[in-house]
Amino acid sequence: MTLKNKLLAQRIYLFLGALFITSLVVSNLIFQKFFYWYPIKFEVFGSRLFEISVGILPYPITFLITDLISEIYGKKRANDIVIAGIFASLFSLLIILVANSAPATSWSYVKDEMFTTVFGNSALAVFASMLAYLLAQFVDIQIYHFWKRITKGKKLWLRNNFSTWLSQLIDTLTILLLLCSFGIIPWKHFYGLLVSGFLFKVIIAALDTPFLYLGVYLFRKHFNLKINEELDLL
Repeated sequence: MTLKNKLLAQRIYLFLGALFITSLVVSNLIFQKFFYWYPIKFEVFGSRLFEISVGILPYPITFLITDLISEIYGKKRANDIVIAGIFASLFSLLIILVANSAPATSWSYVKDEMFTTVFGNSALAVFASMLAYLLAQFVDIQIYHFWKRITKGKKLWLRNNFSTWLSQLIDTLTILLLLCSFGIIPWKHFYGLLVSGFLFKVIIAALDTPFLYLGVYLFRKHFNLKINEELDLL
C-alpha cells in the first residue's frame, strides 16, 4: 500500500472512531426521553411495542462501525475503538459529575434542579451502559470474527446480523436490569422495553446491512483489497 493510501486509511479510521465515540456518549446523555417508534397501538407485556428510549437511536451506529472496522481493519483495531469508547464514557461521566456539583447562579437559564433532572441520572446511565456496552461490543467482535473465519471472509450479511443480534440482546438485557435495579426505570416496564429494544435493534441491524456492504465495497475498491484481506495501518 502506498504512503498516500496508508494516510487516507488512518484518516478514515480516525473519523470512524470519532463517529463511534460521539454516538456512544450522546446515547448515554439523552436516554431519559422515551418515545413511540410508530403510531400503531399494540402492547406487549403491558407496554406499548417500540416504546423506547431516544438513546437507542444512535447506539446501533456503534455496532455498524465496529463491524466495518472489523471487516476492513481487523479485530485489534475494532477492540481499540471499543476501549476508546469506554475511556470517553468515563471522561464524560466525570464532566457530568463536576458540572452537576457546581452551583448555578441566580440568573442562570438552567437551574440546578433542571440540570439534575436532565443529567443527574446520567452518571448511573453511563455506568450501566458501560457495563452492558463493554460486554456486548466484545461479544459482537468475537462472534463477527468467528463467522468470518468459518465463512472465509464470505457471507458478510450473516456475520453482520448474527453477531449483532446476540450482542444487542446481551446489551439490552444487561442495561435494563441495571437501570431497573437503580430505580431509574420501573420494573413493570422491563419486559416490554426488553422486547421493544431488542426487536428495534434487530430491525436496524437488518436495515444497516446494505450500508455495511457499500462501505466494504468502497474500501476494497479503493485499496484493492481481496476478500478476507485487511488494511495494515502500521
